Amino acid sequence: MSKKVDNVNLKEWDTIITSKIGLFEFNFREIWSYKDLLLIIVKRDFTTFYKQTILGPLWFFLQPIISTVVFSIIFNKIAKIGTDDIPPYLFYLSGIIAWNYFSNCLIFTSNTFLSNSNLFSKVYFPRLIIPISIILSSLTKFGVQLLLFLGFYFYFIFSGNYSFNLTVNIFYLPLFLIQMAILGQGLGMIIASITTKYRDLSFLVSFGTQLLMYATPIIYPLSSVPNIYKKMIEFNPMTSIIEGFRFSFFNHGVLNFNLISFSILFTLLIFILGLLLFNKIERTFIDTI
Repeated sequence: MSKKVDNVNLKEWDTIITSKIGLFEFNFREIWSYKDLLLIIVKRDFTTFYKQTILGPLWFFLQPIISTVVFSIIFNKIAKIGTDDIPPYLFYLSGIIAWNYFSNCLIFTSNTFLSNSNLFSKVYFPRLIIPISIILSSLTKFGVQLLLFLGFYFYFIFSGNYSFNLTVNIFYLPLFLIQMAILGQGLGMIIASITTKYRDLSFLVSFGTQLLMYATPIIYPLSSVPNIYKKMIEFNPMTSIIEGFRFSFFNHGVLNFNLISFSILFTLLIFILGLLLFNKIERTFIDTI
């Protein structure tokens, strides 16, 4: 039996565009049908991000290298903050590339509606394509930076001065990457939905993300945090992810099952909330933006 919307028989159509959609109604089949567009957007983002820069894709390598050198001098040499017997360059580089992946997912997803309003007003496609493309584009950039990290990683291994080596713990790595992407996208979709009415929030995202980095064990190991502050740092959902990311490579770090469980539960709740808000706003945001 065919459905009818506004007295129009829907039986004859493959795709129906309507603003009347339930809060919990997601058309994942429609998203899959736009997979070619998704790949085009990912390719576009990757090729145009540094298109008009002098050094181009070299910034993929320069940004983490420069940050690693600065962190090593300031926090390890001057501030004398330990790195859990991990070479300082590898400690900071691992944290930086992981954080870059998370922050890119969060910041770019949070700008989905504001950055693509002209496109959304002219062409129809599932709006969720944009956040998904951001995850894939960020993953591509992360992959490039991971190659840089692995180059230094194996250099330190073959130098013979350090005891760490690859073990079965490396198989935990994809799980932490997936969680980073889901958490970043979930927070990004929540912020993107709110900024359609309150644009001021968009100015706070980069600043807030930077502050959150210092509340995450990027420049210090969790084991070095004084007990008075440790609980606060532990309840940051990114803490167990970063510690787990490093544990996958170095077999060093603080892995607590309760903290990991809390982080996963928090991530899922944020992602579901973000998905619901995004699904609600995407049909009507063009009238308010």
